[in-house]
Amino acid sequence: MPMIIPDEVRAKAEIYTGDAAGQEKTRLMLAETELPSGLLPLKDIIECGYVEETGFVWLKQKKKVDHYFAKAGRHVSYAAEVSAIAEKGRLKKITGVKAKEMLIWITLNEICVDDPPTGKIHCKALGGLSRSFPVEAFEADVALPVPVTGRLKKKTETESKEGQDGKKEKEDAATEEAPEEEKKKKKDAAVAPAVVEEIDLKMKEMNKEAPVQAGAVTAKN
Repeated sequence: MPMIIPDEVRAKAEIYTGDAAGQEKTRLMLAETELPSGLLPLKDIIECGYVEETGFVWLKQKKKVDHYFAKAGRHVSYAAEVSAIAEKGRLKKITGVKAKEMLIWITLNEICVDDPPTGKIHCKALGGLSRSFPVEAFEADVALPVPVTGRLKKKTETESKEGQDGKKEKEDAATEEAPEEEKKKKKDAAVAPAVVEEIDLKMKEMNKEAPVQAGAVTAKN
């Protein structure tokens, strides 16, 4: 049965047509949600729609695509129409995606990665069946460019700002430490002459005592 997207949903969505735009927006969506870049290896995309408010995404391709993820050792089938709710680290309420388990095709309804990351991705099916694989098993063989826009741009700018703030804090801390070092050096410099003067004084006293002691010994003899 063809997927029917209600008019009110389409009205709120960013809609792109054609394979080039669809592939680009698919890569962007996966990057924004921090999911592996090769998770949706669709071909000949006709339409791609995304509602940022709800995370609802749909993809329409000319025909079903069967893909073998060699590193995971799994066959996955993508119907001509695929949809999901996309959020950070997760695709949920998935439709149109099946994975082959032994000799049976099972319908996947959720794919997610751990937060914080553990390097694992979990594929969950209706009925509670779940399998875990290395995230790298679903990365694209060829890394294609991802446009830095929307949430990905905000994330990149936030990370950049955090990095700059951290650098500034270190510089400020170093600036605060510098006067302390100067004070210590000045203090040491001030103490050094006093120590030398004290040593000279003691040497003079010892030199005075030496002739007196020598005269006492001569008189005694």
